[in-house]
Amino acid sequence: MAAETTDDFQKELIDLFVQEAQEWLQNIHVALDELQQGPAPERHAKLIGIISAGVTNLGGSAATINLPDVEQASFKAIPFIEALQDPTKSLSVQDFLSLCKQLGQIHTALTQATGISFEDDGSGAAAEAAYSSLSSSEFLQALQALEESQPQVAMSGRNVIRSMIEQIEGQIQAGVGQVDATVIQGYLTRVSEAEESFVEAIGQQMPAISEKLNVLGLDGDEPASRMAALDVSLQDVARLRIEAQQVNAGAAMLFFTGLHSLLTVVAQRRVCLAAARVETVKSRLHSMGTAIREWAEHGRAQRAAIHQLLPSSQS
Repeated sequence: MAAETTDDFQKELIDLFVQEAQEWLQNIHVALDELQQGPAPERHAKLIGIISAGVTNLGGSAATINLPDVEQASFKAIPFIEALQDPTKSLSVQDFLSLCKQLGQIHTALTQATGISFEDDGSGAAAEAAYSSLSSSEFLQALQALEESQPQVAMSGRNVIRSMIEQIEGQIQAGVGQVDATVIQGYLTRVSEAEESFVEAIGQQMPAISEKLNVLGLDGDEPASRMAALDVSLQDVARLRIEAQQVNAGAAMLFFTGLHSLLTVVAQRRVCLAAARVETVKSRLHSMGTAIREWAEHGRAQRAAIHQLLPSSQS
């Protein structure tokens, strides 16, 4: 009789745990979906808190009712959550996929421990997940074929398809058999936003930089105004160099590095350049602006092509 009472009590505890686990998992997945969209830093921190609390609650509750596999799978997710904590860090597909893979391990451990499937809670979440996932190896093959069909871009240093191939190859080596289309879409969105911001900055700042380059050829009759113009140009070029680096626009980064060095020498030595040299620099600045716009358009085309490989675009 005592054994039956103990068994009934344990069953009640597990039933209660199952209800709580389903709620925690739902909160985790909702927060993770939003996190992939690149929210503001304050919101990013709150979402990380929700995911971390959900995983910690899962692990702690599993420990109290002696479900060690669930406990271990839950706490193993913490390092993957910590990898996503910094909102200023450029998060990769692999960062999200690693956490998603560990969440899958939690689902499996819960199902095995309780006998209740956590893959489908009746809300259609599992069906949506299956719809948005695809085979890692098949996706890799599709990306490789896509890369072969792409034209060469004039400005090197950024290849969205190549970057995606390398990340999926890493996932396959780590044993990930499926990739989540929503994670990839979130990554492509963040890349797009960063590149569009860079192109917008180029459009806004380069005309003013070109105009100020005229001071390079002045004979120094107004040294104060000349130095002020050079100082502003140095700051503008430095900002564009940083932005180029952030979006991996290699050729642009090298160009702005060289231009910044030239302006620094002119400012420090207070020298004047020949008019022909000034026009050459301005011409190269104009050409780089054109190359950046072409590079951005190439990136848009690549992201659109990758998007066509995802399940959601084939419905």
